[in-house]
Amino acid sequence: MVTRTHKPSPPAPVSVVGLGLMGRALAGAFLRAGHPTTVWNRTAAKADALVADGARLAPSAAAAVRPGALTIVCLTDDAAVRELIGQDGVDVTGAPLVNLTSSSSSQARETARWAARRGARYLDGAIMAVPSAIGTADAVVLHSGPRADFDAHAATLAALGTVTHLGEDPGLASLYDAAGLTMMWSVLDAWLHGTAMLRTAGVDAAAFAPFARQIAEGVAGWLPGYAEQVDSGSFPAEASALETDVRAMAHLVEESEALGVSTELPRLLKAVADRGVAAGHGHEQYPVLIEEFGRPAP
Repeated sequence: MVTRTHKPSPPAPVSVVGLGLMGRALAGAFLRAGHPTTVWNRTAAKADALVADGARLAPSAAAAVRPGALTIVCLTDDAAVRELIGQDGVDVTGAPLVNLTSSSSSQARETARWAARRGARYLDGAIMAVPSAIGTADAVVLHSGPRADFDAHAATLAALGTVTHLGEDPGLASLYDAAGLTMMWSVLDAWLHGTAMLRTAGVDAAAFAPFARQIAEGVAGWLPGYAEQVDSGSFPAEASALETDVRAMAHLVEESEALGVSTELPRLLKAVADRGVAAGHGHEQYPVLIEEFGRPAP
């Protein structure tokens, strides 16, 4: 009987093109994970610390994009990606290319088509994290595009954090990114508005923050049930009816006015809910407002 010992594959080589704050964080994470890492940036000095940590500085973008080696691109926008990768001497034929540049879903699809015409094996991506979190499980990195290409490099991409493949549509990562950002800013704006109200009574932000976090976590717990209502198109008022929520929103507007703080956010909330009531949904539960958010504003 012959026993064979399986040796794990050595870390795959990676190239990182674009060394802004996020690009440097990406390259650093690959280096810490043991991947031979090549870097390139228009301003070569931005690579100094990475080179000191073991990275190889490519003399040109063309030298950084190597057939067979995974190339990560993180630039200012997709126009910059196409300009850089499309220049003479840069050959992406058969090259696995992951674009982690922020863009819209339509731009991501356009860049995917552009890359396909040049023979690249293209994945689009979105980073839901700050640079300091890259390389930890807290860094969520979304990918979309051909599943086979993601699977081929998932183990390498995992050096960046928690990686997820969303689907074959290359625009999905950017679309999830935008959906996540609207949630982030909405939660922060609501907290800031509540903090402004409480400050009129001498309550500081640090005192309100634990209560606000409890509220945010409680609302997050409603999402799975509310998602079932949205997907089924049925919105029974199990907790409260929309018309009840509208009355509470009116009180919020009045309280804000009385305190001398901005009424812009509560008036916006009420305006959307008022449209839902006017459309005949007052007896249904709050998620019925998906009908209002799913169409252009009047």
